[in-house]
Amino acid sequence: MSSRRTKRPARPARPAAPKACPCGLPAPYAECCGRYHSGAAAAPTAEALMRSRFSAFAVQDGPYLLRTWHPDTRPTGLDLDPGMRWTRLEILDTADGSAFHTTGTVTFRAHYTHEGEAGSLHEQSRFSRVAGAWVYLDAVFTD
Repeated sequence: MSSRRTKRPARPARPAAPKACPCGLPAPYAECCGRYHSGAAAAPTAEALMRSRFSAFAVQDGPYLLRTWHPDTRPTGLDLDPGMRWTRLEILDTADGSAFHTTGTVTFRAHYTHEGEAGSLHEQSRFSRVAGAWVYLDAVFTD
């Protein structure tokens, strides 16, 4: 009896996990947003979820983005642009969103480059809890 292995089809490559967390906090990715992406922990606040979702865009983790999207507003799928590089996150304001709240908002500016051009997205995101976990509900673009 031989032990032949059949080759599985290759999965599309995601960017390698960064050493520093893309969210901007001074912690390694694996100890910061990476633990939320892997399912080892849940984001404890709306701001932590916002940071982890920015990082998920940066590392192109579509399943995490869908998993942390409110079921009433979640799209059926995501088509992440591999040419989009999310480079920096600025948290401008937060309201509610702590362990003592059921809703919260985070206003932020997300910086990116796309096809060599720099840009930013200014948004106020709304978050709520579903079954005790923070999820992204929707957003208002402010620019």
